Amino acid sequence: MTEYGRGRGPEPWHPEDPLYGDQGWTGHQTQQGQVPHGGAPQQEYPPQEPQYQQQYPQQYPEYEQQQYQQQQYQQQYPDQQQYAAQQEAYAPQQQAYPPQQQAYAPQQAQPHPQQPVYDNQGWDTGQGQYVAAVQADPYVGADPYAQQSVSGYPGEAPDLYTTPEAYPPPQPPGRRHLEPEPVEEEAEEPEGGFFAGGGRDDDGDEPGDGRRGGRPKGGKQKKRSGMACLIAAVVIIGVVGGGGYYGYSYLKARFGAAEDFAGEGTDELVDVEIPKGALLGQMGRILKDAGVVASAQAFVDAANINPKGKTIQPGIYPMNKKMSGAAAVALMVDPSKLNVITVTEGMRNTKVYDAIDKKLGKPAGTTKDIALRDAKNLGLPAWAGNDPKLIDPLEGFLYPTRYDLGKDSTPESLLKEMVKNANAKYAELGVEGKAKELGLDNPLQVVTVASLVNAEGKNHDDFRKMAEVVYNRLKKTNDVTNQKLQFDSTYNYVKGQSEINFNLKEAQAFNHPYNTHFIRGLPTGPIGNPGMDALTATLNPDHGGWMFFVSVDGNTTTFTQTYDEHLKLVDEFQERQKQKNGG
Repeated sequence: MTEYGRGRGPEPWHPEDPLYGDQGWTGHQTQQGQVPHGGAPQQEYPPQEPQYQQQYPQQYPEYEQQQYQQQQYQQQYPDQQQYAAQQEAYAPQQQAYPPQQQAYAPQQAQPHPQQPVYDNQGWDTGQGQYVAAVQADPYVGADPYAQQSVSGYPGEAPDLYTTPEAYPPPQPPGRRHLEPEPVEEEAEEPEGGFFAGGGRDDDGDEPGDGRRGGRPKGGKQKKRSGMACLIAAVVIIGVVGGGGYYGYSYLKARFGAAEDFAGEGTDELVDVEIPKGALLGQMGRILKDAGVVASAQAFVDAANINPKGKTIQPGIYPMNKKMSGAAAVALMVDPSKLNVITVTEGMRNTKVYDAIDKKLGKPAGTTKDIALRDAKNLGLPAWAGNDPKLIDPLEGFLYPTRYDLGKDSTPESLLKEMVKNANAKYAELGVEGKAKELGLDNPLQVVTVASLVNAEGKNHDDFRKMAEVVYNRLKKTNDVTNQKLQFDSTYNYVKGQSEINFNLKEAQAFNHPYNTHFIRGLPTGPIGNPGMDALTATLNPDHGGWMFFVSVDGNTTTFTQTYDEHLKLVDEFQERQKQKNGG
């Protein structure tokens, strides 16, 4: 035997052996052994109380009663006896002191907890009773698995598991929560309890209740409010329903046929303005917002099918409401349906006035009367419109471009817009400052030269050579034409015609300030509205020394420097004209 009282028996070999001690699942330290040296459990040997009781029965009158209780316990838990019997094979043989040495044991009696009882899996069942035991000599060998008797010393710890109010004994970890606890019928929760701010939540721990999981006393849980369930159901249905609706809308828009109207639409008209640079998709959205088409996609699909669908011009279109996409596209690819007025380069004012009256539904001559009567109120610059011999003060100031017509368009508004554009362009080109550089008297003469160049030429190259002809014929040294321009366009302007073949002698005898066959120099004012090419060519002539020009075939203009070369071209031109007329 060692100095600490350990016998020579075998070491405990299995983790479930009681000699390993309680690993702490019951919440208190092991009672079977301590590990003071090297991790080896030190055995603590309780006194052999039964033997002691036999020697001193008069001092322990309650022994018989305790023995009876021990027998009842063993009958109730037969597994404990079986386990104790199995463990005897592993218990070391302990040496016991003679009874005479135990006579001194009563003087060392101390309250001591009884050894824990183990079930068939080797776990402490918690059924052992705490009794007052006599502390034996620590060196006395004893059977550590022997059942301890119940002590009856006064002041001993009460039995916590045999009274009616006792808690159920603790279970080993492997057997905990295997059987559901009986659930008592839940009490009715007051109305609004789920949303009310008072009280604790079911999952919170109540301090001092001594229960795992924080369950309230009595095992009753609060009942959720029916209103909360209803609200949750409504929210779920709303989310699912909304997601389904948007999903259906997406699939329909992505894969379904585009919504479209049928036919040419109703009699209700609406003006639709298509801005510059708009693509088909933007056009479709504009038409849909105006109520013309049912969907932008229907218009885009129809435009992609139509061969001219991608040639739609910006501008204002008078259209019917509720038109099919195909009908809308067919209308917009027709330039005549576009609600605009286009002033072309070199276009005379008389034609512009007629176009405005027609587009706005005004009586013929309405716009011309307004232009002549209110010319000073339409925004003309200070250097224009002062000569009383002018046929039309606005001639040359209705700048060539396209003008969109809307609901509020009037002859006055359109004329003002055209004059404003002309002023902006003339200021941009510096017409007013370059007049003297070109040998002209005023800026109005610059516009007049540009109108002549635009009327006689065919392209920009022609325009520059034509401007050179004008400047050379205006020179005082010109003794060939004697400073006469002799442009047919001026005579046609006075006559309100555009004829190539006319009586030259009549033209030369016709006295009019605009007829350059009769007068010297420039006409009183412009004979049309020059475009940007004619204006830039006028400001930058060719300087080729050209004096004459003629169009032999009606398409190509030929320029010459001498009069003899010019006469040859004139003879060729007249011969062509005879052949053309069958003469």
